Amino acid sequence: MSAGNDASVVEVRAEHHENPLGIGESRPRLGWEVRAEPGWDQTACEIEVDGVAHRVESRESVLVDWPAEPLRSRQRTRVRVRVFSGERASAWSRPLHVEAGLLEPADWTAQLIAPANPQQRPPLLRGEFTLDGAVERARLHVTSHGVHELELNGSRLGDEVLAPGWTSYRHRLRYRTFDLTDLLRPGRNALGAWLGDGWFAGRLGFDGGYRNIYGDRLALLAQLEVPPPTAPPGCSEPTRPGGPQPDPSSPVDSTRASTTTPGTSCPAGRSRFRRLRLGTLRSVPHAPALLVAPTGPPVRCTEEIAPVEISESPSGRVIVDFGQNLVGRLRIGVTGERGSEITLRHAEVLQDGELCTRPLRGAAATDRYVLRGEGRETWEPRFTFHGFRYAEVTGDVRPDEIVARVCHTDLRRTGRFACSDELLNRLHDNVVWSMRGNFLDVPTDCPQRDERLGWTGDLQVFAPTAAFLHDVRGFLVSWLRDLAADQFDDERGIPPVASPDIPLRLPEGAPEGRMPMTGWGDATVIVPWVLHERYGDRGVLAEQYPSMRAWIDAVDEIAGPGRIWRQPFQFGDWLDPNAPPENPGQAMTSPELVATAYFAHSTRLLARTAGLLGRTADAERYGTLAEEVRRAFCDEFRTGPGTLSERTQAAYALALHFDLLDAEERDIAGAHLAELVRAGGHRIGTGFLGTPVICDALTSTGHLDTAYELLQQRESPSWLHPVTMGATTVWERWDSMLPDGTVNPGEMTSFNHYALGAVADWLQRTVAGLAPGSPGYRRLRIAPRPGGGLTWAHAALDTPYGHAEVGWTRDGDQLTVTVEIPPGTRAVVDLPGSSPYEIGSGRHETTTSI
Repeated sequence: MSAGNDASVVEVRAEHHENPLGIGESRPRLGWEVRAEPGWDQTACEIEVDGVAHRVESRESVLVDWPAEPLRSRQRTRVRVRVFSGERASAWSRPLHVEAGLLEPADWTAQLIAPANPQQRPPLLRGEFTLDGAVERARLHVTSHGVHELELNGSRLGDEVLAPGWTSYRHRLRYRTFDLTDLLRPGRNALGAWLGDGWFAGRLGFDGGYRNIYGDRLALLAQLEVPPPTAPPGCSEPTRPGGPQPDPSSPVDSTRASTTTPGTSCPAGRSRFRRLRLGTLRSVPHAPALLVAPTGPPVRCTEEIAPVEISESPSGRVIVDFGQNLVGRLRIGVTGERGSEITLRHAEVLQDGELCTRPLRGAAATDRYVLRGEGRETWEPRFTFHGFRYAEVTGDVRPDEIVARVCHTDLRRTGRFACSDELLNRLHDNVVWSMRGNFLDVPTDCPQRDERLGWTGDLQVFAPTAAFLHDVRGFLVSWLRDLAADQFDDERGIPPVASPDIPLRLPEGAPEGRMPMTGWGDATVIVPWVLHERYGDRGVLAEQYPSMRAWIDAVDEIAGPGRIWRQPFQFGDWLDPNAPPENPGQAMTSPELVATAYFAHSTRLLARTAGLLGRTADAERYGTLAEEVRRAFCDEFRTGPGTLSERTQAAYALALHFDLLDAEERDIAGAHLAELVRAGGHRIGTGFLGTPVICDALTSTGHLDTAYELLQQRESPSWLHPVTMGATTVWERWDSMLPDGTVNPGEMTSFNHYALGAVADWLQRTVAGLAPGSPGYRRLRIAPRPGGGLTWAHAALDTPYGHAEVGWTRDGDQLTVTVEIPPGTRAVVDLPGSSPYEIGSGRHETTTSI
């Protein structure tokens, strides 16, 4: 870079999209990253849309407002950006092509089609059309009731798994747009589709669950658009050739088969397709207004893992160990006689050398394949996923023909952490693996048992960690839209405890109907705030504001003028380690204390949100309400200065982290918390809601050493005890597996459950010292706090402005810190024993005594 042109725009983005094709925003916000010399600062930018430049006098480069006319449906634009520092301009960026999807209900002309016989499983649908010549542009917009996979001219179309994913189907149904321009050919073309029950019609929930929650008729909506003169009619027309009635004597378990049925999408195979008993089709009513473009990436298989060991169990069964608890499915290669059967069973752990399936509850976690007898056959289940480390294989499968395929929403990895303690590194890796497995289209609580629901409380506590590890903006924007839509199904504005909302059989003592649940309902407020804090996205606050306000208003009415939230049933500090296995909600800390603490905290965040959005009256109203709740908390639960009536780790951690006590009381309360931790042998005494905040509460009151001792404890209950027992993901219980190697008898016993992994956010912000100092990391806070005998730590993060790093090494009382700050940002450096100071972009190194 020359002195006159010392910056370059290296990446331009539109909203949260990995590929802005078929997007749902008519005015997509733009962002870009800049490479520049240290100290460079943007003062203005030019955004060129289809050759017309728009100058913006702003330092902002994240989520910048669309400067041109709103996009129309199907409109494709070319966007370039260049930036200025004073009078010096960078070169133009590489162009970003942004294309709108179908933005209006009237844009949809194809019909939703289904086999006339709703019992037909699996439906295979087919459309065939002829093109006169090569096409200049072709788009396919597709979705389904159920899940689908597409084939075009005999080959798989795209790499999505379980499309279109799980949304609140009564309110929102995602479609995706494919570019078929280079895939169509002159002459005859055929589009085939497999359909499966998925979340739409499959069994959801625990204790038997429910089927057909959204409907019992699987159907496909596929609108192919090729500009005239070669445009065929929409593929989803009931007059098109359609789904065959599968031959019941077929040796293929076609419900989950991944091999292509001959003729499904091959024009030349149409006669073969007809021999599979072509069925008749019918149109299914649907509301085009519910169709929405995706805001995040789809689910994909992102990695393959080979077995690390294959052994024989005491009962003589073949057990395959992949060395990692993962989410996905197996792919096998097999040769054998027609009619031979392969059975695959899955589990997370072994007990007495055999698969332990009790924690799966009602989930069968079993796949079966019946051979065709046509030489070597490769098979992978099509419309399912499992949570497992171990697989039991029955049938003649060679060990080198088995591989585990890892499936999850294909989120871009953004943050990394490492330190000199290998157990902490394994803990952090376990958090990453649990997030990967549970961020499968919705943020599930566990991927292996008969549940797999988007529990709001789990996501609420984990959101800061998630936003560091991966780019979750588009993923969580979609989930929040579902949560808000489901919330307003309730006349009081009470959100469901899991979203998308389904009927649940809740524990004994829970009331009928929609329950206001502290910590869970607070996701409506806290998750949008986290997205604003970590990505600088004020737009998500504006969009979610009605949902945020409705929740606080509902809690205000429940609590009444006394401001203490009393309710007969709460999840509370769920899975407190002192709770008995058969009653995970029987926590040491009262539901009233936990609920009132969250009430104060979320109301304060709502007041801050109202202020940011210019809602002055609301900001004053909710600010006053938050202070009233805080005072009520102190009057109800404080017995003296800094002393609470409930002497539990969770009570003090919540009071301190949510800043509910007077300033002069914090040191006293912090000392009480530290003493409780010491008295407990530096073992965890908190559940789902207390655990994510306890290390912060200790650190902020001067008890860093106690926080490290708590973090590094190896005896149960602790974060590292599962690691010492070989865990490769985060467990739901501190003692999901007992010291003798047997599985905890409680029902809540998942071995892949990210909630307690929320401590990773403290590792990243406090141990390594990389934290946001202002929304979106426009200003960074570099504040490492070495301890616990660590000699080094490092964190790296791809912020919205670019790459940031913090690394430190300790040699005796000498601390050397190296940082990298992205262009256009600044950082406050706050090192132990030194006064804070500010630095600009670039690489910096400093050494200080501690």
